[in-house]
Amino acid sequence: MIGSDENTGINARLARLLTAAVDRSGKSRREIARIIAMNKDTFLRVLRGEKPITLEEAARILDASGMPSRGPMLLAILGHDDLAVEWLGEDVGDFLDQFITALPVTMHETLGSRIADLRPRWAVGTSQLVARMLAKHIDDFTERDLSLALGR
Repeated sequence: MIGSDENTGINARLARLLTAAVDRSGKSRREIARIIAMNKDTFLRVLRGEKPITLEEAARILDASGMPSRGPMLLAILGHDDLAVEWLGEDVGDFLDQFITALPVTMHETLGSRIADLRPRWAVGTSQLVARMLAKHIDDFTERDLSLALGR
């Protein structure tokens, strides 16, 4: 069970993320509160981190702000709220949202019964491997685009 101090930390990180989403949305706070059917004063208390918020409410605020919800919320919950705010509304944030959504199903389909062989100690190394593969993929595309541009 999550302790009270941990809940307070998560709530503060989510409030920071939600405030950034609302500020970047181009919509007024009053408009977003109306869209999600939340009292304006309650909404402002949520954004200040003074009122606990459910994940469902946080997702509704992100959606009303025009932002993806799964990736940024997960980053904020895990204590990476700096990245959650930085990547909010950026392609990298959309990538993470889709990646997080697709990964469990892809792992299950690819590994099948071997999924039981996974070890938690492999997680960090695997994330580094995926990041290196992504960097190489980006480099390959950049190189291909450059050679096409120079070849014309």
